Amino acid sequence: MCGAKGENGFTLVELVMVIILIGVLSALGVGLFANRSAFSPLLANQQLNSAALLARQAAMAGNENDTVTISDGGGSFTFSVGSIGSWSIPKEGTELTVSGGLPLAVKFNKDGSPVSGNNLELSFVGDSRYDICVSSLGAVYSGGCQP
Repeated sequence: MCGAKGENGFTLVELVMVIILIGVLSALGVGLFANRSAFSPLLANQQLNSAALLARQAAMAGNENDTVTISDGGGSFTFSVGSIGSWSIPKEGTELTVSGGLPLAVKFNKDGSPVSGNNLELSFVGDSRYDICVSSLGAVYSGGCQP
């Protein structure tokens, strides 16, 4: 009674085609992600932005945890905010270049801007280059600093 009006379901050909399609998509997906390193410049930007935000908020509140420190821990970059805490992300063949080198300490004043009063450019360089700016106003954003 194959094909009768009251029957619902998929044919064997449809099921086989779906299985083949899932297999092809899985093979392509594995290929896309197999060569990715654990380091993500976007992750580094977000970590730096979070650390700077914590330090800025502490500075504006008159708290002593008003400095973010970026250091090279060998296999990882470490971001620290006073005694609040620190966290690390793996380097995976990426270097961080900044004038003056690492470790770098950025101290914020009561209005939330860096005490130095200058823009600070950082570049993560590896398979590609990713620039980050800590502006003289205290904002952290991707790309080079604007004059």
